[in-house]
Amino acid sequence: MTNPSTPWRVPPCRMKNRAAPWRVLPASAAVCLVVAAGAALAQERRIASPPGRSATQVGGAYDARAGNVGGRWVEIRYGRPIRRGRDIFGPDDYREFLNDGAEVWRAGANQSTRLITETALALADTTIPPGEYTVFIDLQADPWELIVSRWPAQLTYDFDNRDALWGAYEYTPDRDVVRVPMTVETLDHSFDQLSWQFLDVTADGATLALLWERTLASVRFTFEGE
Repeated sequence: MTNPSTPWRVPPCRMKNRAAPWRVLPASAAVCLVVAAGAALAQERRIASPPGRSATQVGGAYDARAGNVGGRWVEIRYGRPIRRGRDIFGPDDYREFLNDGAEVWRAGANQSTRLITETALALADTTIPPGEYTVFIDLQADPWELIVSRWPAQLTYDFDNRDALWGAYEYTPDRDVVRVPMTVETLDHSFDQLSWQFLDVTADGATLALLWERTLASVRFTFEGE
């Protein structure tokens, strides 16, 4: 993401009649205030790929007063890039484009995608204990593979921190918990902003799905702790 542009230089405003602050501001002072406000707004840039999160809650019991009691949360946190007219998965080099120099795709933007679960999950034949994990997608695999890893995520970029990852850079497979083939489908509608969602949630399990452009890539998991 590009750095914000250099802030405007606002000329100093010299107010007259300092002894009578209740008087109407001179026109020159009013102009200076307007310019200063415009400069402040110019510096408030939107994040190109804002953070997002999706969650589901399983188990527990419903209480008429307290609502759902005792349920456990499963959540995924990620950056949400916007398509902005690009052809994401069509070009031959889309894997290199999305990996951006890493071995695998962060499946989001900026920070590593994180899976945070309060209950044990089962993916394929592997049980994932409650905790926090990073999530990646191996686009070179056919079909794509979802990777759940024990690599910690950097919440702010730190070049000197070799014990946690920013995005998928410096990822290594030695901390993989599981790799699971994904079901990849073509959608009738195009999702402009990347999204992770929990689909078809039941008492037994759910589908974790990534949606972007006309692609839906998903894996089914079960709740082992319920």
